[in-house]
Amino acid sequence: DLVFQTLTDSTFNIKVEHKDAQNITLYHYGRKLDTIIALEKGSFERDFKFGESIRLPFFEGVVERTRQPLQTKTPFYVKLKSIDEATSLYTGIRVAPESTGSSVLKLTLSGTNKARLVDFLNKTVEVLRVNLLEQKNQFATNTISFIEDRLREQGDQLETVEDELNAFRTRNAIVDIDAENTDLSTKIAGLDTRQDNLERQIDYLQTLEQYLRTRTDYSSVPAPSVAGITEGSIVAFVTKIISLAEERSRYQYAYKENNPIFADIDRQINATKTVLFENIDSSNSLLNSELNRVNAELASYEAKIQRLPREQQDLLKIQRRYDLNEQSFNLFLSKLNEARLVKAANVSDVSIVDKAKLSNVAQVGPNTRLNYVLALLFGGLLPLIFIFLKVFFDNTIHTTQELERLSKIPILGVITRSKMKSNLVVLDKPRSSMSESFRALRSSLQYIYKKQGVEGAKTVLVTSSVAGEGKTFCSMNLASVFALSEKRTVLIGLDLRKPKIFDDFEITNSYGVVNYLIKDKTLAEITQKTNLPHLDIITSGPIPPNPSELLLKESMAEMMAELQEQYDYIILDSAPIGLVADSLAIATYADAIIYIVKQGFTKKAMLHSVNTKYKSGELNNISFVLNYFEQKAKYGYGYSYGNYKYSYHIDDEKKPWYKRMFSKS
Repeated sequence: DLVFQTLTDSTFNIKVEHKDAQNITLYHYGRKLDTIIALEKGSFERDFKFGESIRLPFFEGVVERTRQPLQTKTPFYVKLKSIDEATSLYTGIRVAPESTGSSVLKLTLSGTNKARLVDFLNKTVEVLRVNLLEQKNQFATNTISFIEDRLREQGDQLETVEDELNAFRTRNAIVDIDAENTDLSTKIAGLDTRQDNLERQIDYLQTLEQYLRTRTDYSSVPAPSVAGITEGSIVAFVTKIISLAEERSRYQYAYKENNPIFADIDRQINATKTVLFENIDSSNSLLNSELNRVNAELASYEAKIQRLPREQQDLLKIQRRYDLNEQSFNLFLSKLNEARLVKAANVSDVSIVDKAKLSNVAQVGPNTRLNYVLALLFGGLLPLIFIFLKVFFDNTIHTTQELERLSKIPILGVITRSKMKSNLVVLDKPRSSMSESFRALRSSLQYIYKKQGVEGAKTVLVTSSVAGEGKTFCSMNLASVFALSEKRTVLIGLDLRKPKIFDDFEITNSYGVVNYLIKDKTLAEITQKTNLPHLDIITSGPIPPNPSELLLKESMAEMMAELQEQYDYIILDSAPIGLVADSLAIATYADAIIYIVKQGFTKKAMLHSVNTKYKSGELNNISFVLNYFEQKAKYGYGYSYGNYKYSYHIDDEKKPWYKRMFSKS
């Protein structure tokens, strides 16, 4: 950024500070090009005069004074942008005819800086007017440039021949051609002029054809009339090509290069060039025939010249060259005046009828009243639509009522949502509401065992539809509840594919059920003690290649028989029944089966498989447990006295609403 500060009515200061050595990008507004330069760390400060040309490594230009009063000692921070960046702020110009069918266009622009908008509109029309006039004069400008080049060449040749002619006359004391040879000289001069004119036309046509075949920019084509070509078709086609090229150049300000309008203009140019090439071939043929005839006549007259005296022959040759160059010079001089007259007579097709001014100083936007209405509409409508779509497309289970409606399997209990990082909720917070949920589940299981008349060791199998529903979490805490009641309890990890229970109890999974089933270790060797009295763990051990086949072995029945002699309660943490058949293989050993359903996670369609097995009798004594359950109402009650509070449940303290909001987000 540049810092400008006005010092006096005629001077100002420029200051720039570079905190670090860096590469900066400079933009050239004339060529529209970027240049990268390296600047070292440091600062720059210097005084300049208004209107003075400034050339610095990072800035080149002229700072002009405006008509506005100067604010001295006030720094102005200037950030220079590219043309595209600067003009992107003014792309909202509205262009409309003043009336239907009118050739007068009205330009309107809205924004926050009124004076800048007025300046931009006025300068836009002025630049457009100048550009269109330059494009309109391009043909005449090219012609003038071409003629001026030829005039310089012809002038030099004419001067050289004139010097040679004067020197010859002085040297040979001959002033002019004899009277008897004047007629011969006149006829030869006419043929020379005709020959030069034909050669000039042929040369122009060849140059024009080569130019059109090798170039795509047609802005430098001179007029055919410069070479004396008056054939209407060639003049018309060249004029049409230049006109189409100018039209294409104008559209580049408004459209991108891939716009179909450019393809259409290119198609028209190519079609015109094809017809023009045919006309050039035809004209070349006619001109060459005429040139051959003129050359033949010249040859006959040159034969007559050979019979003249030597001095007369030489004088006649020099005089022919002088006359030919003089005629060409006069011809180009005449064409130059014609082209300048055409250029001076051209006017731009765009003129300013009325300069831009502030037509409305009141606020035109934003429409705050409409914005408020839309905000209220969308602020209320969109959330309703979102809630409707969320409820409509939600195919998960949320309540016990949904479970009862979807299945005839009884619901054994509900486990509330855990907010603890640890999975051992019963051990870490024995007086929490979640611990009470597992105690209630233990009581319900006792009722099932009593109803079935189960005596001695009691076995419960915990399974679910898929992974992630809390099957292992419920198994660990249910086993902990039984152990806390001083019952000999063992938790067995029978999910041989994805073992989990060992991490929370800080034990190893290097050996377990798999080792027993393959007769690698005994039951005592795979049983691991925990920190909780009365609770043992048997992990699954290394992952086998054939889990289902291992669970069907006789050694599985032997293990269950041994366990029933040693423990009061056996908790089997099995694989999800909706994914693999492992749970079905060990369901026969269970006195009760708990099927875990997670609130907001378990799909309603997942119950189809377990419902089918329940109806067919494959799964008996099965019950649902709704896990991760959360509702607005709070269970539990207590009383307080003075500064002391007592409650049946000790849960986490409720966070303020703003903390809960950020926690959810």
